[in-house]
Amino acid sequence: MNEFNKYNPFKTPDGYFEKLSESLKDAVGHEAPKLPKEDGFALPDGYFENLHSNIRQKLNVKETKVVQLHPFKKYYMAVASVAALFLLVLGLNWNTEQQASWDDLANSEIDSYFENNDFGLTSYEIAEEIPVDGMEISDFLNTQLNEAHIVDYLDENIDDFDDLNLEDEE
Repeated sequence: MNEFNKYNPFKTPDGYFEKLSESLKDAVGHEAPKLPKEDGFALPDGYFENLHSNIRQKLNVKETKVVQLHPFKKYYMAVASVAALFLLVLGLNWNTEQQASWDDLANSEIDSYFENNDFGLTSYEIAEEIPVDGMEISDFLNTQLNEAHIVDYLDENIDDFDDLNLEDEE
């Protein structure tokens, strides 16, 4: 404890804590506080009645023209409602989808689908499912073949195209 007292610069008078409670009771025990009877501040007579005119005289303020902040508010609301209606009509027409049909598909797309997807069916199994009653051979061959298409097909599928001996016989 002596080491603590060496480094502590604060000291209390002797018997301070023993007499503290008694001195507090004496200070609080007085019933009448020591407050002044009169206010420390006073205003001159008629101060608030003449305040506004005194300030105006000192400032020499001129009347300013009042400008409305939102004079075109009605027009903005009308334009916004027309724009919202326009966007609503466009949005309703934008989301309408047309029904897909077989006519929309190109023949090349159908052919590539059947070439790329394996259904596990042989040509005999497919032939069993297709009704051929009342069909003629001309129904299958209604497309006319063009010489250029035939030459392109043979060029793609034949290994030795020159062995076919295709010559113009004029």
